[in-house]
Amino acid sequence: MPTSWNRLPQVRHARLIDWRDRDAALPVSATPVLAWGNGRSRGDVCLNDGGTLLLTGGMDRLIAFDRVSGVLECETGLTLGDALRFCMPQGWMLPVVPGTQFVTVGGAIANDVHGRNHHHAGNFGRHVLSIELARSTGERVRVGPDREPELFAATVGGLGLTGLMTHVRLQLVPVSNAFLLTENVAFRHLDEFWELDARLGSHWPYTVARIDGLARGSRLGRGVFLAGRHAPPQPAGVRLPLWRDASRSVPLDLPSWMLNRYSVRALNSMYRWVAGRRGRRLQHYQTALFPLDRVQDWNRLYGRSGFFSYQCVLPHASARDGIRTLLRRTAASGQGSFLATLKTFGELPSPGMLSFPRPGVTLALDFLNHGSRTQRLLSDLDDVVAGAGGALYPAKDARMSVTMFRRGFPQWERFAGFVDPAFSSTFWRRINP
Repeated sequence: MPTSWNRLPQVRHARLIDWRDRDAALPVSATPVLAWGNGRSRGDVCLNDGGTLLLTGGMDRLIAFDRVSGVLECETGLTLGDALRFCMPQGWMLPVVPGTQFVTVGGAIANDVHGRNHHHAGNFGRHVLSIELARSTGERVRVGPDREPELFAATVGGLGLTGLMTHVRLQLVPVSNAFLLTENVAFRHLDEFWELDARLGSHWPYTVARIDGLARGSRLGRGVFLAGRHAPPQPAGVRLPLWRDASRSVPLDLPSWMLNRYSVRALNSMYRWVAGRRGRRLQHYQTALFPLDRVQDWNRLYGRSGFFSYQCVLPHASARDGIRTLLRRTAASGQGSFLATLKTFGELPSPGMLSFPRPGVTLALDFLNHGSRTQRLLSDLDDVVAGAGGALYPAKDARMSVTMFRRGFPQWERFAGFVDPAFSSTFWRRINP
């Protein structure tokens, strides 16, 4: 049964349809319909409890590529990893990628994903030239920034609710090779993060900080600042490092007791010690941009009970105090996150009505599911985010309240007018009771 990546919530779908033909008419269904690409969302935006899922992973063909202009046309079930394996050897790169290459193109648009280079390139939707939508009315609509712009704005970041995206045209960016020049800098506390972010963010296109979610007191927010840029052409006779896929799989679900405050603290300390000493080096794009993909099925580390992802964005004016308070409450709870990242969003506007990226600072945390104990912590964090005028990321949400959603996405009513009446999701019904 298709799930979300964090295995929460548990739902049952009435019908699963393997969807491979982009030209086929949408099925007549007595239950709401939703496309499911590769299930990498964390929460219920890709789930449709009691409804019909169109499994679009097999709709994954390349349609056309212009090697001069870098315009790629493909079906929406194609993963970002497969797109990169095709275009990188030809000197072109997807302009924006999230933290995993296993997201489909359709999922990247539906959630308007962002990457480490948001301050440089904005979000994924800014680089979409056109989308074909199959609507339940039988229409085939081609939308883009200059064609049906309102429906385009509803579809980018629209959580797959405006119809079935069948194929798209994307603008790629040129690169010289498949490597990035990266630099890691360890920092001792939040004040050092802000200084590094201001100094390095201006001239490194890719930046993010991996932080210790359990650190407290004078070490609050300590971590490693990761910066990168695409490597320039190498001088004649200079060979780039050899790269091979060294990914490993987690073979079974670990017992939930293995991820506790002591093991997480040890893992965070070990990561900071190792990563903080690597300095500047050349890394293959897969190693630099998708480090978690090297551990396939890493969600099994959290056990069968799953985990909650929590990603927020706070405006610049309230970010410093707000981030500090969020980390203090997280550390005090003893449920510190091993996978915790901190990143500054840039000023480039998102095209989507429900797009999450906006000027400010985003903090992403993952928590083992301890039931009501974790729910109480997340509610406490909600209070901080709401008080700071921030928002939560639907693509990483399994429990956002109606109030939080409507505060964070003030265009939700305008968006609702573009939702295809045959499409819905567990998330959409939850925040529109």
